[in-house]
Amino acid sequence: MSAAALNFLVCHRHSEASSVGIRSNSKLFPAISCKLPNISRLSQSGTLCIPLSAINGQSRRSSTTSNIQMTLIDESLDRGKFIINPSEILAYDLVQGPLVRWSYIAGKTIPCPPTAVLLHGILGSRKNWGTFARRLAHEFPNWQFLLVDLRCHGDSASIMKRGPHTVASAALDVLNLLGHLRVIPRVIIGHSFGGKVALSMVEQAAKPLARPVRVWVLDATPGKVRAGRDGDDHPAELITFLSTLPNEVISKREVISALVREGFSKDVAQWVVTNLRKTTNPSDSSSSGFSWTFDLDGIAQMYQSYEETNLWEVVEDVPRGVHINFLKAERSLHRWALGDLQRIHVAEEQAVEEGGGVEMHVLEDAGHWVHADNPDGLFKILSFSFQGL
Repeated sequence: MSAAALNFLVCHRHSEASSVGIRSNSKLFPAISCKLPNISRLSQSGTLCIPLSAINGQSRRSSTTSNIQMTLIDESLDRGKFIINPSEILAYDLVQGPLVRWSYIAGKTIPCPPTAVLLHGILGSRKNWGTFARRLAHEFPNWQFLLVDLRCHGDSASIMKRGPHTVASAALDVLNLLGHLRVIPRVIIGHSFGGKVALSMVEQAAKPLARPVRVWVLDATPGKVRAGRDGDDHPAELITFLSTLPNEVISKREVISALVREGFSKDVAQWVVTNLRKTTNPSDSSSSGFSWTFDLDGIAQMYQSYEETNLWEVVEDVPRGVHINFLKAERSLHRWALGDLQRIHVAEEQAVEEGGGVEMHVLEDAGHWVHADNPDGLFKILSFSFQGL
């Protein structure tokens, strides 16, 4: 069994307390209250911090609840040992419900809270799931939700990773992160490319898994990726076009106009520029522009792997204790072949007999961007995975 798989089976929890405070250098300060689920983020130094934007932003439902405590913990580790901080594996946010009192370095005996992992698609980032995760944390207050930037994406692009950049290597990154956090997820949700990453995690993790795990594959099939209809946005073409743009641009509006002129939809163009980060010229503070946060060469490899990777074996021989749910968007950008749907239905019947589970769902009134097009419908479908715990 690999080290990642062994780590995947270890879990600890921060001890329950009657009050929540800010712990720093062994001193306890008064608690901070705000109307938000806990959002913890590890900086590259390993110190837990909460951005002001997280405190100012609120979910649509949060105003109806009592104050929610937010915990900050000094995540500094033993300086005398060489220890890999989780933030050095992948950049991540941990969105915690108001009843969660847990940190990966605190507590050695109490089990971790129920945890869900949310994975974005190609050219996306963990920010894509932020609003939806806060809504889930508000509705299911004893859960926590781990949002990651996959390799070559978002803040993880600055973390050097060995190639090849594939679905399997992206999945192994997430397993390594879970091992270092000492978390066993009960739910894994992956959108598009992230859906195949979720399936690859199941394939690479120890079998049988330690407890029942629900895997959600959102608008992706286990095998061949088929391009959309004429007039639809094609990710491979988008990646190719982005490679012709400079690494630094003057404005987001300029990039949006260029993408629309090339034939991409305005919605996709506006989504792509969320990967631009403002930069300032050190010699001229009045001169600023934007640079891309992603590693486009690595992403091109990842998308090719996404098209070629075949994970039907995982679906047709589901490990005991795993339930795989496919969700097809009604107006999907990707063509779902009749053969794919039939194969999934056959796997449904077979899994029931063998103690696993496979299920197919359709999200109405939604295109490929399911969590943006119909968040209420998606929330309703996913909710049963978090009930009863």
